[in-house]
Amino acid sequence: MYGQRIRELRLEKGLKQSELAQVLHTSQMNVCKYETEQLDLSTAMLIKLCKFFEVSADYILGIEESFPKI
Repeated sequence: MYGQRIRELRLEKGLKQSELAQVLHTSQMNVCKYETEQLDLSTAMLIKLCKFFEVSADYILGIEESFPKI
């Protein structure tokens, strides 16, 4: 679920994987792996994603269905 949410949030902002990778201080390959759920999110990365996209961790993790802003 988190992979789909990350991809949707990235596309909503009109970003390429490489652009999101720069913001998150990681590689484009890691962003790809997060989106395909081949790489688990660390707590630190989850926090970075929540802050950047201004959404809750519950939303990214699929616990909440709505798009709550933090």
